[in-house]
Amino acid sequence: MNQRGLMRDLVGGALGGAGGIFAYAAGAGLTGSRLAAALISAAATALIFRLVRARRMVTLDETACFPALKIVSALATVAALVQLTRLAIFIVDPAQVASSFIPASKWEAEHSCLSAYFVAAQAAPATPNVYDDALYSQPNDDPSGLRKARMLGPFKIDVFEYPPPFLLLPRALLWLTSDFLRFRMLWFALNGGVVLIALLAVARALGPAAGTRALLLSPLVWVALPTISNLQKGNVQGMVIALSMLAMVLFERRRFAAGGILLAFVTASKLYPGLLVVYLLVRRRWKAVAWTAAAGAALAVLTLIDLGWAAYAAFLEHLPGLLGGEAFPAFRNPAATAINFSIPGLVFKLKLFGLPGMGFGAMKIVGWVYTLVALAAVVFAARRRLRDDEQPLVWLAILILATLRSPFLPQAYAAIPPLWLLTLMAAGGVATARTTGATLAAWLALNIYWPTDWVIDPRLLATLNVVPQTVTIIVAAMALRASDQRSGTASTSEPAAINLGSPFLR
Repeated sequence: MNQRGLMRDLVGGALGGAGGIFAYAAGAGLTGSRLAAALISAAATALIFRLVRARRMVTLDETACFPALKIVSALATVAALVQLTRLAIFIVDPAQVASSFIPASKWEAEHSCLSAYFVAAQAAPATPNVYDDALYSQPNDDPSGLRKARMLGPFKIDVFEYPPPFLLLPRALLWLTSDFLRFRMLWFALNGGVVLIALLAVARALGPAAGTRALLLSPLVWVALPTISNLQKGNVQGMVIALSMLAMVLFERRRFAAGGILLAFVTASKLYPGLLVVYLLVRRRWKAVAWTAAAGAALAVLTLIDLGWAAYAAFLEHLPGLLGGEAFPAFRNPAATAINFSIPGLVFKLKLFGLPGMGFGAMKIVGWVYTLVALAAVVFAARRRLRDDEQPLVWLAILILATLRSPFLPQAYAAIPPLWLLTLMAAGGVATARTTGATLAAWLALNIYWPTDWVIDPRLLATLNVVPQTVTIIVAAMALRASDQRSGTASTSEPAAINLGSPFLR
């Protein structure tokens, strides 16, 4: 076998292995049988491997990467597959706490964002207010202290903080199973599968050479601590970022209906992807905007038919607390405040250090000022002349700016888009050891992680988190600034380099 064929087989094996892991969880959730799940996993692995070998899933340019990049990719791939396998064991059997993300952290093992989606989806038809704290917190919960969560089996029930249309997705999964543990398996498979598809789709959009490098660097996204944490907790953030990027790729391929449905759903579910709609408006992508608006209206009507007006009325009443931060019980926990990447959340970080006047009022002011800054940055980026292979970097940068507007944005969810953007920036640059080294240094910074139940001074934890938070902002700014610098360049087959170098690598 020649070297090029070997590389394709290795990539096929890695993608097949990842797909097989998610297929195993899906099979276990659908059938309740470990044997059936294993057979489904084997079939999915074999199918993906054959599709890669037949050049139907990915386009590989074996000459586009140098030995050091291949070594980094191989090591990251092995580590990612091991991590995902361990996590799948815990997803299928919650008793296997040793296979969880951080076994030594009880909070990491017990916390489940997905529990809020499940409880809200089940309660919605009969409960006028799915934001009622009584659904999620114990009767003796003290609003002035740490939250006391209700339990769903071995997991603490999180609070539900999303608009009503989001419930269409978990309610659709309830048609497949009403058991939370099997629901959790299906969600893990869906979450991981969507992210995997989006990584592949965006890599293809970069062109053969840069796309190959992006694909080889993508295991750095999977093996990252925030990604594994996100997948274990079942938070929808990674899926929303992935679906947003898929929508934009579909628009570029002139598949407006599919792209509009995806962008409408994520915007109606999390609000912040609406900045991509602003981007499309400024660029006069009228068909994309029209399809998104039409799909959004259809989703609103479907939600109204399914849940009734009471769900919307409850959301409108709850919305000011979501925008201002009062709805988030995490602000009652100094450790959670310390790991908040949000720009408005900086107010409560300053409060940890004793600065007076740092409350929800100040947070609202900072939040709306930052909103104007983010909108200006999006308009600025949208007015640039961009090549097709440069646009994914700008989309991700916009999503990063949008996520930072949330009052509460814990690191486990905040770091996923900058991790992805980091790999795309490195893929689009000159493939050298220096670029790879700088990428790894930034990647390590984004992996600074500390469970909130491990004892530490919140002020020290907040100081530590300045590093990944700063890297997140810098990576987004670099992508937008690079697009401005290249806006007048002639079109070529490859993106111009984004300098990721640092003095110690020179």
